[in-house]
Amino acid sequence: MHSRVHSGEKSYKCHMCDKAFSQSANLSRHMRVHTGDKPRKCSLCDKDFCNSSYLQQHKRNVHCPSRPYHCPYCWKTFKTDSRLKCHVLIQTHAIHGKMKPFKCRICDKTFSVSQSLKRHMRVHTGDTPYKCSLCNRSFRDSSNLQQHKRHVHSNRRPYHCPYCGKLFKTEDELKHHVLIHIGAKPYSCRHCSERFTWLYQLKTHLLKSHNEGT
Repeated sequence: MHSRVHSGEKSYKCHMCDKAFSQSANLSRHMRVHTGDKPRKCSLCDKDFCNSSYLQQHKRNVHCPSRPYHCPYCWKTFKTDSRLKCHVLIQTHAIHGKMKPFKCRICDKTFSVSQSLKRHMRVHTGDTPYKCSLCNRSFRDSSNLQQHKRHVHSNRRPYHCPYCGKLFKTEDELKHHVLIHIGAKPYSCRHCSERFTWLYQLKTHLLKSHNEGT
């Protein structure tokens, strides 16, 4: 069985699509894409997952000991009490009619909490108070700064593909990569029946086949 990994032989074929695998265990994991089966259940909340790697990733991100503040409305956890309070306030507003009392004076967009309005105002003012300590880039909010550091200044790749083992810096990169393995084509042409895995493929098709785009 192990020799198939080195020889490239893929004798285990999916009967629902054209994918093939060198090991039966990989085929079994793949079949969950078609069946929607999620046998790996989190012991700390009601979430379930199709494989153990996604379950472990969920536990690290959600139930990590460094996130001791638990929301009384859902399973989410937070690193600080202030972030929990902000989240709970949003949840409370959602329960009582999705109240958004904080309104932008420039574009009339409304928000549930004042902090969200403050972040939004930076779109109009161009203010970027979050400076990267490793380069001259700056950002409107801390989440964009952290994402920049992971992409540009860090070699840490904690997200691994369950199909081929390739490592990625972010969960979004991993999700984007997995599309290759499952054969998904989420981008569809509005003019014909063609579908594509990547957005750039759709744009190229629109330009060449339908003369749409620049």
